[in-house]
Amino acid sequence: GDNVDLSEERRKAKFCVDSLSELLHGAEHLKRRRMIAKFVEETPELHDVLPTAFMSREQKIENASRKIITLLKHMPSLNISSFEDIFYYQSLVMHLDGHPLSLHSVVFLPTLMQLTDGEQRKKWLPRAMNLEVIGTYAQTELGHGTNLRKLETTAIYDTNNEQFIINSPTITSTKWWPGNLGKMSNYAIVVAQLYLNGECYGPHQFIVQLRDENTHLPLPGITVGDIGPKFGFNTNDNGFLRFDSVRIPRQQMLMGFSKVTRNGEYVKPIHEKLGYGSMVFIRSVMISQQALFLAMACTIGIRYSCVRRQGEITPGSLEIKVIDYQTQQYRLFPQLARAYAYWFTGNCVRALYAQVLDELKANKIELLPELHALSSGLKAVVTHQVAIGIEQCRMACGGHGYSDASGLPQLYGIAVGGCTYEGDNIVLLLQTARYLMKKAKTALDGKKHSSSESIEYLFCEGSLKSSINQSSGSDHTVLIEAFEHLARRLIFTVYDRMENLKKYGTTSEEAFNECSVDLCKASRAHTRLFIAKAFSNKLAVIADPNIATVIKDVVTFYLAHELIECAAALLEDGYLSGQQVAYLRALSYRMMDSMRGNVVALVDAFDINDRELNSVLGRRDGKVYENLLKWAQLSPLNNADVINAYKEYLEPYMK
Repeated sequence: GDNVDLSEERRKAKFCVDSLSELLHGAEHLKRRRMIAKFVEETPELHDVLPTAFMSREQKIENASRKIITLLKHMPSLNISSFEDIFYYQSLVMHLDGHPLSLHSVVFLPTLMQLTDGEQRKKWLPRAMNLEVIGTYAQTELGHGTNLRKLETTAIYDTNNEQFIINSPTITSTKWWPGNLGKMSNYAIVVAQLYLNGECYGPHQFIVQLRDENTHLPLPGITVGDIGPKFGFNTNDNGFLRFDSVRIPRQQMLMGFSKVTRNGEYVKPIHEKLGYGSMVFIRSVMISQQALFLAMACTIGIRYSCVRRQGEITPGSLEIKVIDYQTQQYRLFPQLARAYAYWFTGNCVRALYAQVLDELKANKIELLPELHALSSGLKAVVTHQVAIGIEQCRMACGGHGYSDASGLPQLYGIAVGGCTYEGDNIVLLLQTARYLMKKAKTALDGKKHSSSESIEYLFCEGSLKSSINQSSGSDHTVLIEAFEHLARRLIFTVYDRMENLKKYGTTSEEAFNECSVDLCKASRAHTRLFIAKAFSNKLAVIADPNIATVIKDVVTFYLAHELIECAAALLEDGYLSGQQVAYLRALSYRMMDSMRGNVVALVDAFDINDRELNSVLGRRDGKVYENLLKWAQLSPLNNADVINAYKEYLEPYMK
């Protein structure tokens, strides 16, 4: 049977775990998840022969290649088609470390669907879907990542031959970092500066063949390879790529939005902003993905804290579960609350994205800037907090958290990459801030603003003192008002500071830079408010009263804990008094007590399968110690009692 302490925890739950899992995943998807998990469990060729932690990089890449092809062969018998189902199937088999087709499926295919015209789609999509070609997306360069406008790869149009000539004119123009570029992809969508008749039209996408379809050798003019080991994703061959006058047909510029005619004339897209769509989509999916990473870390940290006994509170009594130390709860429960908050926020943004997509089809683009600002802020805030949260969970697992057996170092290595890829977090916060400054101006000019829910609060006065008191725990409105006040104050304060600087002769750009730390703080406050509202609003749609009660505690704890973290800023202008901060602190401790009995059930509800979790410490059955011992015995160093290094170097020296 399972570990007795963990079983006891599960019996304490005050709600039905499966019902909460249905709320998190959707009933239909949950059914399919369980079906997929059962299938993977019963198909040995989808398993690792050895934990990947014990493999060299070459072995990892070989193992992942074997598994992804086996996974694809079994796909028809599983009969799954939705993005969620396929993603789940992949994560059960491939874990998190990437695989030879990651970029092909996550970026190359969606780009072909979204940015091509009808003819291009007909030509390229079937080939890509059938894996006749494997593609990646080559945008980032040695010298530029987030600043797309300054990319240096060039695509110069040659009217006589109706071709683009692709070049890497400098060292820094080398494409650098794209996943699966080094050894696996034979095509790439390359982002390059478009030149027509000597004039630059900015970055555009081009389909470029990199390797021969029969021999897989790099084509003439192409220099390509792997960039070496990284902090995470070491199963992925992130690569470098250089072009020396590589010619491609005109039809290989992606022409879904802008076009180049045969005689080299440029046709502009109808809406400049339409290109934001796919970026916003990736970011909205990222928020859900990062929520899952944090949920995984919480599952490991909380289950293990219920199995691990250490020290005693009453001398001479049984050693206690470490989860019963308040300090351990103070470390883990905020991460659990955030995992739930980000999970629901991710769903909320995906729904908003779907709405914007519908409006774009009807040529309405009002919501796009708001969604862009929101998704930028969320991506920055969520990835940052998730990285910190996973590391807290790892430290909460003591020494064993430092072992690869815990799954936490690998999880951290993967999640923390999210702070940089898809846009550097600080740059994204500043993008959000630009939008907020525009809206602050609109509000101060006394104009009414109708369309947008996420910035409504900028157009209201709000009170200057909080009404939080001892019994505020049950009233989320009062707590949300504090988030609104903080965001409003930080936004208008930095706006005034910038206007003042400009009055005294500073240029707009210089003023923006001089205020950039405060601008980031304003963006964070705005984003935190959105998360707080999205999480709190979720309560209204939870039908099951038992689940509603438990989630309400989690929301209350989340709101109180986040406000305590911003206490300095709320005390600064006297919005909160010292006494009110003390009320919030007492409230957060009360909520920790009421969450305590449900925490194992709350992580079980994420429905994270042991294969996906890939952690000896976080196993569902709680059998940690016997499996740590088994795991260690798998180390290839244990294949011989006396290893070569000892015989060759130490032994002669010791004699």
